[in-house]
Amino acid sequence: MTEPPADTPAAVPAVPAVPAVLPASGPGPDGSRRVRLLSYNIRSLRDDRRALARVVRACEPDLVCVQEAPRYWRPEGQARWLARSTGTVVLSGGGRRAAGPLLLGTPGVEVLARHDRLLPKTRGLHARGFASAVVRIGASAPFSVTSCHLSLDAAERRGQFSLLLDGSAVAEHAVIAGDLNEHPDGPGWRLLAGRLQDAHPTAPWGGTFTSVPENPYQRIDGVFATAGIRVLACGVPHDLPGVAEADLRAATDHLPVLAVLEIPAAW
Repeated sequence: MTEPPADTPAAVPAVPAVPAVLPASGPGPDGSRRVRLLSYNIRSLRDDRRALARVVRACEPDLVCVQEAPRYWRPEGQARWLARSTGTVVLSGGGRRAAGPLLLGTPGVEVLARHDRLLPKTRGLHARGFASAVVRIGASAPFSVTSCHLSLDAAERRGQFSLLLDGSAVAEHAVIAGDLNEHPDGPGWRLLAGRLQDAHPTAPWGGTFTSVPENPYQRIDGVFATAGIRVLACGVPHDLPGVAEADLRAATDHLPVLAVLEIPAAW
């Protein structure tokens, strides 16, 4: 085989075009649906909950994957407060039923099935679970969405990554979002990213690091989607109109991840 000249530039993979202005939710001309999904660890509403509500409203999400929703003191009432304050309704999870993860959505989200799950627990460690539902928005195809908060223990966490992938098989299209408590070079994250699209590097927008708000230095929160879902943009919404940096710092000990996803049409 003839070698190319030494000065011939190597082929560079195409970089996806990410819009300067974040696309709004809504129907596409082909029946697909643009969906804004927000993933947010809210630390049991122990910080400035009104700042948190302002951040969520400014992101205008169709779906909110919450981690560390209150689960001990009036969890259902606190979940309803959060939903009312953000213009959403409770779709799935919350409280002890999913050990913290909670799914919220706008009133137009149709819930077709719920698959909340408590995970096997290692003695001495926190209970963990998934809040999961199959939903449809407008004329979109049904898709599953799962909010997760994985273990701080590496051995327990490895098994939870596998369970996440198993759970994503309940529908042809699936989204997983949450606090993974692992960096992108970790074995579990690499397992997930090897099977699903890691949304931020797929369509980078906004900020990368999610912890800690005062000095972000690590990415431990992410959004993942199956191949049939088009990722339009994903990142921490630092420069999104209406999102104040002071609110991001005051709301909780994580920064949120906002993704815009295009769900294919049902036909």
